[in-house]
Amino acid sequence: MTLEGKHAVVTGGAGGIGAAIAKLLSDHGARVTILGRHTTPIAADVTDPEAVDQAFEKARAESGAIDILINNAGQAESAPFLKTSFDLWRHMMAVNLDGTFYCTQAALPDMLKSGWGRIVNIASTAGLKGYAYVSAYCAAKHGVIGLTRSLALEVATKNITVNAVCPGFTDTAMLQRTVENIVAKTARSREQTRAELAARNPQGRLVSTEEVANAVAWLCLPGSESITGQAISVSGGEVT
Repeated sequence: MTLEGKHAVVTGGAGGIGAAIAKLLSDHGARVTILGRHTTPIAADVTDPEAVDQAFEKARAESGAIDILINNAGQAESAPFLKTSFDLWRHMMAVNLDGTFYCTQAALPDMLKSGWGRIVNIASTAGLKGYAYVSAYCAAKHGVIGLTRSLALEVATKNITVNAVCPGFTDTAMLQRTVENIVAKTARSREQTRAELAARNPQGRLVSTEEVANAVAWLCLPGSESITGQAISVSGGEVT
């Protein structure tokens, strides 16, 4: 119970990677607040700064000051670059980058006041390299890593660490939507599409949500105090 007494907020924590992270932090003793757009203890759209502020105030009222923030909420949509509309571009920025900014601004004052904090941004290997047909998503995730590195330096002497975890293709509902999108636009089968995505991982498999959660928990647990400003790939060696 090495995180006992700590209050962690996990955005997008109702399923997939977020749910795995929330469970593991709870297993380590943290009080966990899950934020999501629907059917979560605290509902909030991370693209709306006022809704974010209200959600974080409610989280404080229910579970105390925030010690750990996991910025997990995100979405991926694909389109060829010349068919990437301004609305799609702005939506990818709003969900993946703006939301990370809003939530971090809402949580950081508590950490500065207490003299301890852990911020982990769930980016993607798309924040470390390019993928065709997802330029808006890649740009947003690259922005998340830039924000991570900059803020880590700003708070380096405050006993607050800021890191990014960058999963490769992970077996989640988001991946399933990617598969369905590829199937709808090509002649590939679901099985063939999943196999092709798994083959991008040098280990020849999809990453599990538990593996991503383990990396996040390590960055929050004692012993990781010197790890900050990093973008850690969890991708079977796809990105090194």
